[in-house]
Amino acid sequence: MTGDSTRAVRAGLPAAEAYEPSLPGPVFAAHFHLPGDATGPYTYGRDSNPTWTRLEAAIGELESPDEAAHTVSFASGMAAVSAVLFSCLRSGDAVVLPDDGYQLLPAVRERLESYGIEVRTAPTADDAQLGVLDGARLLWIETPSNPGLDVCDIRRLAEAAHARGALVAVDNTLATPLGQRPLDLGADFSVASGTKALTGHGDVLLGYVTTRDPALADSVRMWRKTVGAIPGPMEAWLAHRSLATLALRVRQQSAGALALATALRERPEITGLRHPGLPSDPAHEQAVRQMRAGRFGSVVSFTLPDRAHAERFLAALTLVDDATSFGGVRSTAERRGRWGGDAVPEGFIRFSVGVEEPADLIADVLGALDTALAAGGDAGQGVGRGAVRGVGQESGRYGGQGPDRDAGSS
Repeated sequence: MTGDSTRAVRAGLPAAEAYEPSLPGPVFAAHFHLPGDATGPYTYGRDSNPTWTRLEAAIGELESPDEAAHTVSFASGMAAVSAVLFSCLRSGDAVVLPDDGYQLLPAVRERLESYGIEVRTAPTADDAQLGVLDGARLLWIETPSNPGLDVCDIRRLAEAAHARGALVAVDNTLATPLGQRPLDLGADFSVASGTKALTGHGDVLLGYVTTRDPALADSVRMWRKTVGAIPGPMEAWLAHRSLATLALRVRQQSAGALALATALRERPEITGLRHPGLPSDPAHEQAVRQMRAGRFGSVVSFTLPDRAHAERFLAALTLVDDATSFGGVRSTAERRGRWGGDAVPEGFIRFSVGVEEPADLIADVLGALDTALAAGGDAGQGVGRGAVRGVGQESGRYGGQGPDRDAGSS
């Protein structure tokens, strides 16, 4: 059995052919020569493309190296999410979503409910979704959750859902297939935004769905064909090219994120520090059982005293881009509350660690924290170190009182 780095480098490549590139370039074609019956494999550009085929084979090898799987690629992560939800659910069905997941899930909920689908929500932490599973058609899991970084037990939830006749989909975006394999843990679907760590360079929008069930794959593929949510061939080729360095990037990012989180534990102005790799994190024990060793993701989250303090911190950084998204080779950070939709305090920071030298990044972050603290006078001085170490306890999941979500919103 090959290791992750070897698999990532070789996944989805065609057999070697003399004088041809190891990874053929993107195929730009709206149609293909098609004599006789339309039996394929390539007929029309909305149905299939050889560049997609190679990428999908590669992702399938990473998500399910020991058992055959089927991957369907999409134009974005949300296209992949929508494909699973709307291909599986019908009017009168019930679906269970996390109430602390990606910020567009409330908009998805509104659309689902408009089609007569019952939407139930519960937090990711403590496997709370178990309490609302009865009678559901589909359970949607996001672990680690974005942006709060809570972790749930995929195997436990999947077994409970299947016992009730429900399908299980796991958003694996933050972990990547090298950090966590949902299909091995019992999920029916592994879904992710390839925009993030999978491609890792901040230059591609992409999504995918992987399943071991051919019928489920066909249903998702038909949804893609019907709504036309197809990836461009150039995006698919760039994604496949980027997979070769995935293991290297995940290893460096995970190590850097843990080093940064460890350094931040001593900052008195920070509350609600979260990273699944921290032994003190509420999610750590479950993350160790479920995620691959040392690969707890690139994201660290924490809360600064208020919006102004957070903005001063972001402005003082020199090695970190103030940008949304995560999983890229360049570190990014943002005040997550600026978007709305996430129940987080105004000073909440989502920080994505890139592949910079951890020592350089930590020095930059600590320097920016010093600058922000000095510029704010006594702001944050009253927050003791006990609040930092008491992660997820006295100060709440995000280290402060976030804005309430709308009634019934996820």
